[in-house]
Amino acid sequence: MLFRSMKKRFLSVLGCLLCIGGMQAQTLKEIFVHMPDTLSPILTPVNRADCVDFIASNMKARVTNRFNRTSEVKTLTDDYLLAQVTESSVWEMRRLPLNDSVSVVCWVKTVKGPVEDSSLRFYSTDWKELPVSDFLPQRPGPDDFFLQPSAEKADSLNELRRKADITFLKASLSPKENTLSFTYTTPDYMNADDRQQIIPYIRKSVVYEWKDGKFVRKD
Repeated sequence: MLFRSMKKRFLSVLGCLLCIGGMQAQTLKEIFVHMPDTLSPILTPVNRADCVDFIASNMKARVTNRFNRTSEVKTLTDDYLLAQVTESSVWEMRRLPLNDSVSVVCWVKTVKGPVEDSSLRFYSTDWKELPVSDFLPQRPGPDDFFLQPSAEKADSLNELRRKADITFLKASLSPKENTLSFTYTTPDYMNADDRQQIIPYIRKSVVYEWKDGKFVRKD
């Protein structure tokens, strides 16, 4: 009786471990389809499943979303997703390894209104939200994007920076590499003259690469 009980418990534990292992081995396609509706108020489960099927059939993955508008998954691989969810919003996701069997999902949502600005979240493969600071310890700020001006132009740049009073950052995940790039989009919010003057002082992007389970600045 005791042996039978121990055997039953062992099989139960083994089943749980196999289940967890299978869950961790999911591709981003499977993870995307099984998103909770609370995180996907626009794309229904049927929408998401249809997109995966369309991509697999080499068709355009366009669907009519919950609000009777068109959404399109433009790229979907085992590790990367790019979707035009609405006319003004884009989703990017990338599955990132923590070790040989465990991954996390980085999800970037970019909204243009009219300046592009992104929010960034991390989730387990079963969609439990994780602290961003665990995987991106140091986010870039405006100072990270400005090049050092010559002494005679420092005052001019300081005046331009005072006009850039709101910070907008666009984040982008690489389709092929485990990298995350940030672009300073605040100049798009400024008037044309100020934008033209400030752009020469701004670096194109700040790039982070995935190392040892977190994003670290590349340069």
